[in-house]
Amino acid sequence: MSECETFFSDQMNTPLGTAIVVADQNGALHMFFWEDQADTWRKRFHHRNGAAVVVPRRDPFGHIARLKRYFEGEIVALKEISVVLRGTPFQKKVWSALRTIEGGTTLSYGALARRIHEPKAVRAVGVANGSNPVGVVVPCHRVIGSDGSLTGYGGGLARKRWLLEHEARHSPWRLEMSA
Repeated sequence: MSECETFFSDQMNTPLGTAIVVADQNGALHMFFWEDQADTWRKRFHHRNGAAVVVPRRDPFGHIARLKRYFEGEIVALKEISVVLRGTPFQKKVWSALRTIEGGTTLSYGALARRIHEPKAVRAVGVANGSNPVGVVVPCHRVIGSDGSLTGYGGGLARKRWLLEHEARHSPWRLEMSA
């Protein structure tokens, strides 16, 4: 019988709706998702982690406070949040690379595939990007189509557009696309 893991969750109001965060006992963030997608993410979380208990806790490890700073315009606050990325080696490679995309900038799926030294894996990069369990903090919203179009975002394209515009307004980096 496997040991049951304990996780802590909290929710916060954002300009884009209610967000939910889930962290482990060591303070690492495992999930960030929008409340309107909670059923989907809960199923993925329980399937991925096996025996797990999720306990409500106010601002576990200061993640809510850091996310509030982000939504107030301090884009770099996301870098202060420790995450655990559980997935296949390829998914983890993609998700780690997402954290290297600076706020206020974007990258195409093709450029992201080249960045991880898998230039022919553009579609696989898109699939991994779409299964990112730590949205916003692991900024999958910064990945766009090679033509500059906003494509796929689990939280919806309106949220993706808002996040990119928010980051462009508050970032020292200039919003530009790398093809």
